[in-house]
Amino acid sequence: MRRAPRIPRLLQAVLTVVFFYAAFVLVFDYLLAQPIPASLLTMYMFFVVVGVFMVFTFTEESAREMVAPIKALVEDPARRRTRNVVCAIGPLIAGGFAYNHMLPRFEAPVELRTIHPAPPSSMKIGAKRYDLSTLENPFRETETEDPERFAALVAEGAEVYVSNCQYCHGDKLDGKGPYARALNPTPLNFQDIGTIAQLQESFLFWRIATGGPGLPDEAAPWLSSMPVWADFLTEEEIWKVILFLYDYTGHRPRAWEQG
Repeated sequence: MRRAPRIPRLLQAVLTVVFFYAAFVLVFDYLLAQPIPASLLTMYMFFVVVGVFMVFTFTEESAREMVAPIKALVEDPARRRTRNVVCAIGPLIAGGFAYNHMLPRFEAPVELRTIHPAPPSSMKIGAKRYDLSTLENPFRETETEDPERFAALVAEGAEVYVSNCQYCHGDKLDGKGPYARALNPTPLNFQDIGTIAQLQESFLFWRIATGGPGLPDEAAPWLSSMPVWADFLTEEEIWKVILFLYDYTGHRPRAWEQG
């Protein structure tokens, strides 16, 4: 009875790594419906590759069998054409992988940015201090009490946004402004239900007014290219922009009793 050809040990190792990668993606993305963060997947696969390498080279015999195909490819003159193809394709694949990971991503990353930093209890702009636990948008009440004035305030907020914010956050508030590709991380997509719809207006006031430099040290790194808009906009202009953000996206600001 003829025995089936044995799978080369190097191919076994490669198939094992591919199996674990597919298992991680299948379990997290499809069964649990919780996409695994790229950084976490990279860490898992690093340990998988190291573990597979250690198992498949545990003995001298297995190590020789593992590297035999690589050694033959490098030393065998009859495999010159195959060697040249591998040497040409290998760097191209590596370069394409590196280039792909250098490109900005407009989707909100699954990692830390999905968790909004905790705001301070109070903030100070100039000589004025704000208690963020009680701070409210002074113009919000006009939405029900004076709809005509509310519409005018939203329009004024839109003008401020277009003049100052759309370059990064985009005309459609989707984080795809003309400057967005130059920023890392890319600007937030306000259309996403996971951004401003989850926040109180006081949180937005704090983030806009203090920008990236105002982010807390806790749970760092918090990365943001946003400038300190309190240096360029008045308090009223910031509140009007916030009115516009919610009105344009169709989201409702989160009330404190929902927090």
